[in-house]
Parts: sequence; structure tokens; C-alpha cells
Amino acid sequence: MPIRLLLAVGASVGAAALLVLVLYITDLGLSVWDRLQQAPTTFWIVYLLILIGLSGGGVYAVWRVLHWGRPVSKSRAAPAKPPDEATLRERLEHSEAAGVQVDAIRRELEELQRRRAAGEIIVAVFGEISAGKSSLIRALLPETDIAVSARGGTTREVTYYTWTSTAGDRLILADLPGLNEADGALDQTARDEALRAHVVIYVCEGDLTRDQYQALRTLVDLGSPVIVALNKVDRYTERELELVRRRLVERVGEQLEVAPVQCGGMEEVIRIYHDGREETTLRERQPRVEDLRRALQRYLDADPQVLDALRDTSVFVLAQQKLDAAVAEHRRTKAEAIVQSYSRKAVFGALAAVSPGTDVLIQGYLGFNLIKELCALYEVPAREIDMQRFLDLAGNQIKRSLNLLLALVGNIFKAFPGMGTVVGGMMHAVVYGLIFESLGKAVTRSLESRGDLVSGPTLRMFEDNLSENLEARAKRLAQLVWARQRDGERAESTVG
Repeated sequence: MPIRLLLAVGASVGAAALLVLVLYITDLGLSVWDRLQQAPTTFWIVYLLILIGLSGGGVYAVWRVLHWGRPVSKSRAAPAKPPDEATLRERLEHSEAAGVQVDAIRRELEELQRRRAAGEIIVAVFGEISAGKSSLIRALLPETDIAVSARGGTTREVTYYTWTSTAGDRLILADLPGLNEADGALDQTARDEALRAHVVIYVCEGDLTRDQYQALRTLVDLGSPVIVALNKVDRYTERELELVRRRLVERVGEQLEVAPVQCGGMEEVIRIYHDGREETTLRERQPRVEDLRRALQRYLDADPQVLDALRDTSVFVLAQQKLDAAVAEHRRTKAEAIVQSYSRKAVFGALAAVSPGTDVLIQGYLGFNLIKELCALYEVPAREIDMQRFLDLAGNQIKRSLNLLLALVGNIFKAFPGMGTVVGGMMHAVVYGLIFESLGKAVTRSLESRGDLVSGPTLRMFEDNLSENLEARAKRLAQLVWARQRDGERAESTVG
């Protein structure tokens, strides 16, 4: 009873307080209203604008509270604009002047010019090994002698066949090597030729595997007209066939053409005689390629300039990919040479130091120029203050590892006979070489993968590089230092 009484009293007091608050707000509102009626028009306008601003801010604050912690949906980044021929050729000239090998890219563009001049419409027959590509071409060209084998990998190179469609269009059918052969050596050849074609016929059986999906997705993303030839449709009922077609369209795109085909071949037939005897024989299966012919004809009936433009874009993307790979390989090779050069300079600089502290000055100068040269190679602008700050941070990291590195190098030098009192300087020379190798590789990786010198990740890579294959690298540098020291001693004895 006392608890209920207390609750009742509390509720009464709360209701009374709320009533007083409402009356106070009402009285305040009426008072403000009376004053506003006497105010000039300018004051009204300013007052209303303030009210609107406060109301908008309040609504936004409520919305932020309600949506706090929810992931903010980000719109998809716009796809990269495909390269045009002028930009690609300009970049080609720039890369060649920098020493990049661009012969393969030039041949790609020359082949495009040749096909433009010939006016050929090329249809590439593409797909996994043993998917039935050669059988499909034989079904389209029944009078052509085409090698078809039950063993995968019959097609070892790109083979071209001339075909005139029922509407009179003259086409070039390109029979491509199958993807995912035992060694996969022909995969890139097949993919490149598919990108050079006006239309791609992708042959598969049923739903796509992950590798098939990726290969097909690459073509679709580049805008290549693609027809999926769903082979061996006699294995499916009409309902199953529709489910497979729907699944293909869902995984690849609404604009994808799917054509069920039967490429022919042989099938077993059981013959039953009147006396009950059964005999199994083989007979040739009738090909079914009418849906594929119609799908292909729809592309051919479209504007030929559109087909040419799509083909050109695919070739430009292919050429750009090859140029990117050539530039990356050139930079990687040159960066390795730069890192090794500065590592040797660091070693010899430490050996040449004539007074305490001069080796530090030498290494600082070399470290600064190492980063500067790598940034210039990767065409990454780097301010001197940023490079110096990075070197300072790397120096702090080196201090934590210096004793361990010196101990390791000292143990390695014990294997060299006749070590004199110069071993301390030689140990420091090897450590400097290890540091410069590790630092240069970390900076190179950051510039290559991120396009910038990002301090945090680069320092972590530097630390990892210091301990990677440490003993073998230290032995190699110790041999370099020992050989240099021996040469110096021989020179001194000769002079003496």
C-alpha cells in the first residue's frame, strides 16, 4: 500500500508540473505573439528565416540520430573511361622514350589497322577446353574439314574459317584454343583473340563455373557483343533449359544473348528387332544451330560502324593492358637495379668513412637520393620534407634492430679467416647494405601498388623486409665487403 500511495502522489505531482509547464509556455507564446504583431516587416522576415534554419537543423539532427551507426551507402564508382587511340599512342611514345619495350603493343595496333583495311567481320568461338567449339564450327560449316576429337586440346592455335551467312554476310570464324588446358599456356592467346573480334560466341554446357564466369564477365564488361552458345541441349527438358538460361542471364547481364545449340556428333541408338534381339549402333546426331544463327544475324544487321567501334575499344583496352604490364615490368627491373646500386654505395660509403659520424652523413645523403630516384622512376611527385620525415621515421625503426643486425653479421664474419681490427667497420658496412636493400624494396612496393609513398605501410614493409631471408643476404654482402677489403690490402702491399 505505501508503494502504491507513493506512486500515486508522484504521478499527481508530475501531472501538475506538466500542466504548469504547458501554461507557462502558452503564456510565453502569447506574449511573444503580441510583441511580434507590433514589430516591423523586416524583423518578421529575419525571425522567420531563423525559425526555418533552426527547424531544418533540428530535423537533420534527428535524422542523424536515427541513422547513427548505419552503413552509408556509397554509389558505385563510375567505370573507367576506355582509352582512345590518340591517348594510347601518346602514352606509347612516352613509354618508349623511357626505355619500355613496346613492340608487342605496336604489333597489336598494326594488326588492328590491317583488319580495319580488310573490312573483315570476325566472330570468335571461345570457351573452355572440350566445350564443343570445333564441333560448333563444323555444324555451321558442314563442308569444312575440321579436326574434332573426344580428347581435349585438339585446337592448339587460332584457326580462321570463311563463312557466308544465310543473309549473305561474309564472316571470318576464329576457332580459339580452349581455356584451362593442362598447362594453361594458350589461355592468354585465346583471350586476346576474343577481344579482337567483332562478336564472341562463348560455348559452354549448362551453368557456368567460376573460371567460365570470370572469362565471360571480362568480355561483357569491355562491351564486346557476346552470344552464349549453350551446347548439348538435348540433355535438358524445356523447363530445365529455361532455368539454365535464366541463371546465365542473372549472373552475367540482361543484355546477354543465350542460344541453345546441339553441335552434332555421334549418339548411341539401340535397335530392337522383331525377334527381340537388341543391337547398339552409332549414328550421327543432327546439329541444331538455328537459334545461334538468328542471334548472330541480329548483331550483323545492326550498324556495322557500331560493331567496329566496339571491336576497336576492346583492342585499345587489350593494348593498354599490355602497355601497363610492360611499364610495370620495366619499372620493376629498373627499381631493382637502383636498389642494388644504392646498397652497394652504402656498403662502400661505410668502408670509406674516415672519421666518426661521416658514415651517417653519407648514408643519409644516399637514402634521400634513393627515394628521390625511385619516385622519379614511378613518376610520383615527392616533396623533400616528406622524404626527410620518412627517413627520420625509418631511422627510429633501424635503432631498434641495429644490435640484432650487428650480432648476426658478426657471427657471419667469424667464418672468414684472418679478420683484423677493421671488422667493426666491415660489420657496419654490411648492416648498411641490408638496410638499404630492405628500404628500397619497401619504397618500390609502395610506389608500385599505391602510386604514392605512404609512410605507415611502407615502414611496416621495411621492417618485414629486414628479417626476410636475412642470413643469406648478410652472407652475400659480407662476401662483397671481404673481397673489397682483400683487394684494398693487396693494393697497399703492392704500393709498399
